Amino acid sequence: MSSPGRLAVVLAVLLLAAWPAGGQELRFFQLGTGPTGETRFPIGGLIANALSNPPGSRECERGGSCGVPGLVAVAKSTGGSAANVEALRTRRLDAALVHADIAFWANHGVGPYKGKAVPNLRGIAMIYPETLHLVVRRDSGIREVGDLKGKRVSLGEADTPLASHGRLILGAWGLGEKQVRLVPLKTAAATEALAAGQIDAFLALDGPPLPVLSELARTTPLTLLPLDGGPAERLRAQNPFLTPGTIPAGSYEGQDQAVPTLAVGVMLLAPAEADEELIYGVTRALWHPSTQRLLLQGSPRGRLVQLDAAALPRMGIPLHPGAATYYADLRIPF
Repeated sequence: MSSPGRLAVVLAVLLLAAWPAGGQELRFFQLGTGPTGETRFPIGGLIANALSNPPGSRECERGGSCGVPGLVAVAKSTGGSAANVEALRTRRLDAALVHADIAFWANHGVGPYKGKAVPNLRGIAMIYPETLHLVVRRDSGIREVGDLKGKRVSLGEADTPLASHGRLILGAWGLGEKQVRLVPLKTAAATEALAAGQIDAFLALDGPPLPVLSELARTTPLTLLPLDGGPAERLRAQNPFLTPGTIPAGSYEGQDQAVPTLAVGVMLLAPAEADEELIYGVTRALWHPSTQRLLLQGSPRGRLVQLDAAALPRMGIPLHPGAATYYADLRIPF
């Protein structure tokens, strides 16, 4: 059993032992995050902490938990968005963090999910944006996407969502897949290959700064290619999950200027079958001021988790009725 799994079992035993007979109903809530090296894992842990409000907790107004009464949320490390979608489909998770592109493709049965739709995905919130990094060596002479023609490029592993993004980007800038030499690699392996001169460029997706990219930038001068202008505008018009993004200046060593790029939101999803009252409580706890303080204190990227009314219409999938009721109560359009 994995460490998160052992932790969940131990926590359950301890809570059940301490739970008084006839007390408040105790419910466990499994939240899928992502691989341990990605932003979703620590952010998911903070969210699970904020959602939890076990029986016997001090009242919110007295400085105690402001989560869902009786709920114990446990963050689980997972294989990522695709694994989370499958777990939501089969209801092995109560909620999960999923990239907006995967949620859109899966819910509508398009792109990588053509012919295998997952129609029971429902949105709770848009959590934070992650940005596409198109990375080259500074001495490569490559300054824009069109310069990748004939070059060795990693767009992530084959048949992955990242590879799908890469194909969209190449196409928007007038390049076909056969006009570049594709080298399928995971991000960590791609950084090593770029440093060794074995590839000319690679694509990555995460919130800046990416730890592996920060490490690479300390030894290998890098350039981040801009993803903006007309091609980017057309991509956003055709793909509602893509939004304008920026890699702030100073995110990586030697990066003196901000780089315009494309962003993909990370969403909190639940199965359509989830209890409406429960999801209402989850949504309310997520956006409680105490949760915002917890996120700010617990993660350098916690500041990115903000209730953005403009993000709700861009989800691309239906809201869960419980979440929709919460936003309606706040008079937030969606």
